[in-house]
Order: sequence, then structure tokens, then C-alpha cells
Amino acid sequence: MAFRMGIIGTGIMGKAGGRIFQLIEDVEVAALADLSEKNLTEAATELKVSATYCNYQDMLEKEQLDAVYVATPDLYHRDPVIDSLEAGCHVIVEKPMTTKQEDAEEIYRVVEKTGKKFQVNFNHRWLSPYHKIKAMIEDGDLGEPIIGYARKNNPILVPTSMLASWARDSSPAWFMSSHDIDLMVWWFDANPVEVYSRGIKRVLKSRGMDTYDGIQSLVTFEDGQFATFEAAWVYPDTSPYMPDSFMEVIGTRGTTQINRQAEAIDAILEEKFTCPRTFLNYKVFDEWMGAMPASMRSFVKACKEDTEPIVNAREGLRSTSILDAIHRSLASGKPESIRLDI
Repeated sequence: MAFRMGIIGTGIMGKAGGRIFQLIEDVEVAALADLSEKNLTEAATELKVSATYCNYQDMLEKEQLDAVYVATPDLYHRDPVIDSLEAGCHVIVEKPMTTKQEDAEEIYRVVEKTGKKFQVNFNHRWLSPYHKIKAMIEDGDLGEPIIGYARKNNPILVPTSMLASWARDSSPAWFMSSHDIDLMVWWFDANPVEVYSRGIKRVLKSRGMDTYDGIQSLVTFEDGQFATFEAAWVYPDTSPYMPDSFMEVIGTRGTTQINRQAEAIDAILEEKFTCPRTFLNYKVFDEWMGAMPASMRSFVKACKEDTEPIVNAREGLRSTSILDAIHRSLASGKPESIRLDI
């Protein structure tokens, strides 16, 4: 019997996830839900799915689903995740888990109560360079990780074109730093205790979008380790990098760096210089390859084999607690503490 998936949110990520799930053996994308009739119609046509709903709760009630992929914008993860879990479905949700720590804590409690599988789609963990750093830490090659740095910056077309309908309700930290925060928390394997952030609103605000151009945050962990996160999305559109990404971990015995600017390809063309993206989600012949397909296959495997997903509710909560504190610090102008009871 096919493993029946429903998708809530049929924008860029919802459609990409649908294509991937359709290529996993014994998985059927059975139903789609979205408030936008335009998105819903386009996704239904592309994915060839006939069961569509403008209200996801109707989908949960009428369809016999094994799992749900929640791919709504950042601010709108909590309700569809909780409703899907309580409807008896396993859930994979796009990053970040939520934008508020209290919402992530509620999801954590519902996962514990229902016993359903839950995964945050922090797909970068499935990229081999990031996985190798984790292995080097576990093998003792770097000693204890004590200092981290991460940069993930994008051209301005991301908030003004790709995410134009909801970027004003998001920020570069929620949209981009969330991946880096998850990786650093995974590598350090420590709870965060304090965040101090600074941000600026100038370029996007002049275009009518009241959101941050860029944010830098210093995060301190429970044993004194710390990491700095930078995210901006106002690079000129002439930038070939989407994103300009760099990470470093300094340990007591060694240092390691990952530069993902070009993703191995420089394309010098007549009309532009570009770096085609291939690491996260790229079709090779008839198979989608990269970190996102690997993450989604891992989720389906955990559901079928009754094993714990790689990025579970506890891991998602730790990252959300940092993201929440970043935005609290931006609002207060002061360091903000984090308390986690997990």
C-alpha cells in the first residue's frame, strides 16, 4: 500500500517537495492544500494531483494521509503542524520549525503526546561537507569546538522577487541563518544561553518592505562556546552567488572551513557570470539528487521503519530558541537570554 503524503503550502518549496516525494518508492502525493488558488492550481497541474483544498483542515479530515509536508511561509508553521499531528499524521516541516520559541515548545509537547514522527527539513545536514565536519568533531580531530562563524548572504532578488509576497513578514535570519544555526547547534551539541544581535533596515525599507537588510548575531552556548551568524539579502542582483555561504569551526585541536560560494561551478557566459546551484536539489537524469531529496527520503524511511528522524522536535526547538532570541535582541537592543527545559 502506498505511503500517502499531503502537502500544505504549494509555493516554491511545496512544489519542489512534491516532485521529490513522487520519486520515492511507494510514496503517493495524494492531496494538496493552499490558501492561494493560483498556487494550488499550478501545483496540481504540475504534480498531477486531483485532490486540492483551500482549507488544509478539510484535507486532514477527508483524506486518509500517512504524513504531511508543511511548506507554508515561516510565520505559519505552528497550526498546520499541530493539526496534522493531532489528525494522526507524521509531519515534515520546512525550516525553521517556527519563529517563536513558545510555538516550538508546543509542537514538541504535541509530538511527545501523539508519538508521531516529526522532522524539520534542515536539509543541509545531508550535504557531505557539513556531515564530514560532524564526523571530524566526533572523531576528535578538531578537539572541542569552541568558536564558530557562519555567513549566508543573498542577492536582493530573493526578498523582492522570489519571496515578494511574504518576505516583509520574515527576515534574513529566519530565512537563511536558520540553516547555519542548525548546523552549528548540531556540531557544538550544546544548548544556547544568550544572544546579542544587531540589524539594519535601509535598502528594503526604501522599497516599501519593513524588514531587515542584514543581521549579525553573537550566540553563546552553555559551556562558554560562541558562534557568530551573519545573514543579509541585499547583495546586488549582479552577484553570482545564491547564497554567498561560508562556515568555520575553531576547535581546541584544529580548525575547519567550508566555502560554498560557487558550489564547484563557475559559468562565465556572454550575458553574465553565474554559479549554478546543484548541491541542494538538482535533477540528474530522472532522479532528484542533493540534500533536500536525501532529507525527505530519510523522513519517509523513519516513518516506515519506526525510527527517530534525524532532525527531530528537540533539535528544531534548539534552533528556534536562537532565532526567537535574535529577534528579541533586535527589538530590545540588548543581549537576550534563552531558557530551554529539554
